[in-house]
Order: sequence, then structure tokens, then C-alpha cells
Amino acid sequence: MPTMHPCEPVDVTYTDTARFRFANSVAIPASPRQLFEIFEDADSWPRWAGVITKVAWTSQPPYGVGTTRTVHMLGGLVGEEEFLAWEPERRMAFRFNASSTKGIHAFAEADDIEPTDSGCRLTWTLAMHGNAATNLSISAVRPVMNLLFRQFLRRLSALAAQRYPGATR
Repeated sequence: MPTMHPCEPVDVTYTDTARFRFANSVAIPASPRQLFEIFEDADSWPRWAGVITKVAWTSQPPYGVGTTRTVHMLGGLVGEEEFLAWEPERRMAFRFNASSTKGIHAFAEADDIEPTDSGCRLTWTLAMHGNAATNLSISAVRPVMNLLFRQFLRRLSALAAQRYPGATR
């Protein structure tokens, strides 16, 4: 495990107020319960979120507020996460408590789920800020990052369709 650097202990409102926010929505052809099953499956994350290589829950089920996990990403980036919200079938949010890079000062995500007639709608918000170099880099590649995040959501929708063919609410 690399050396870990503490991140700012942001709360659930950070995804609404952060300097850098990325919010995208996608229709998911699965019920909110089924989407949460995908989120709880550590092996599913690398299948849809292309930068993630491994997810390891470090808390035992049942998961909830305070649950922790470690996420490994491309380039050797590791984040130690803590869940700030856990409302099955409705919402989950987490933050980095520590990162393997000093460049990330705060990082959080929120997943908001609304039922629809054909499954559910997910709004995924990613928020972050870092040191001056990190902030400059994010500013420069922001449109590309947002395109990448939208691609991740399309992959999540396809994964749900594959895992739950013909699923509805």
C-alpha cells in the first residue's frame, strides 16, 4: 500500500459546493434496488468506471453511513473512502479520507437515484479540488473529464441491462 495523505473531511454538501463539480444523469434499465446491488458489488466498479482497477470493502455488511472501502485506480492512485450517506434505492455519497497523492485535497461523490417507469434515473455527482497544480490540470481537462464520466454512466447502464435483462421497477 502506498503512503496515504489525509484529505479534508468534507460532508455531504461538498458535492453541491466544490470548486470542481461534474454532474451527469443516465437512465438505468434496472430497479433502484438492482442498481444498489451493482454498487455493493466490488467487482462491478472496474467494469463501468474505467479508471477504477479494484474496489475492496474494508467494512463488513450491512453497509451504511461510516462504511469504508479502498479504491485503486489507474496510475497507482489509491483512495480510502468513507460513506457519508447510505439510503438504499435512493442515495449514497462518499468522500476520500486519504489519498495516495498529495495533489488531492478533497474528493467526494454522490449518487442520487429516482425510480422511473423503465427502471431508474441516476444522477452522479463527482466533486474535488486539490493543490494549485491539480486545480490547473482539472481546469485544463475539465471537458474531457466530463465526457469520460458520461461514458462511465453509459457503461453502467449497459452493465445493468446485461445483469438484469428485461428488468423494470
